[in-house]
Amino acid sequence: MSTLIVVDDLADWPSGIPGVEVALARSYLTDPRFLEHRGTKVFNLCRSFRYQSLGYYVSLLATARGHKPLPGISTIQDLKSQTVIRVASIELDEIIQKSFAPLQGREFVVSIYFGRNLARRYDQLSQHLFKLFPAPLLRANFAWNERSGKWFLQGISPLAAGEIPEEHREFVGEEAQKYFQGARRVGGRKARARFDLAILVSPGETEPPSDGKALHRFQKAAEKVGLRPELIEKDDFSRLGEFDALFLRETTSVNHHTYRFARKAVAEGMVVVDDPESILKC
Repeated sequence: MSTLIVVDDLADWPSGIPGVEVALARSYLTDPRFLEHRGTKVFNLCRSFRYQSLGYYVSLLATARGHKPLPGISTIQDLKSQTVIRVASIELDEIIQKSFAPLQGREFVVSIYFGRNLARRYDQLSQHLFKLFPAPLLRANFAWNERSGKWFLQGISPLAAGEIPEEHREFVGEEAQKYFQGARRVGGRKARARFDLAILVSPGETEPPSDGKALHRFQKAAEKVGLRPELIEKDDFSRLGEFDALFLRETTSVNHHTYRFARKAVAEGMVVVDDPESILKC
């Protein structure tokens, strides 16, 4: 069991995907068999993520068990934060304006399924939002600001499996299968490794902390002690929950994506070098 979908009702996710198990939230929380299989990817499609709800406890317990939940607790908190949502809207302003330029209305909702949308026009925006708020199913609400003459992200929230419109279900099933197969390909090279190590690098950096030769040695050393190393870049932010530890081999800074990577990794309970506090002090 490497991939698990957790729902409130088994009827919420009828699609059968090879190699993917579907479980009830209450079963995941109470059945001792789910205590095993460290590194299991848990896709939490529960109806509510409010504090002390079933959905909240599924992600919380998944982290405690050494599983890799999506969304993680830090993402659940970010989805509730107007400050984080406002910052995301500013970061994605150019893409938002380009995506909604033809619209005549004043409100618009984008459904995001594993980083994709039914309409190709909104695919780029969907992928960026999925990277900022890594959750399997999302609903993003946009509104037109009369004063600024711009669209902005008003809110974003998880979408439960049972809330998927009937006409979208086939598309969601296809995208889920593509995503799960992709995740297995990424991690399927050496199945015997006990832990997954993410090494954050920037190929275009002129003076990186570690050159190509050093990175190769790090990878070899990691494999010798039973780790499965993988080089990742800033666009892999949404995949951070797939790993057990993060090694920053890109020049760090507070007002930079390296700090966001470190902060999220700590929130997910991962081992991190350099940790956010060290970045702040440097």
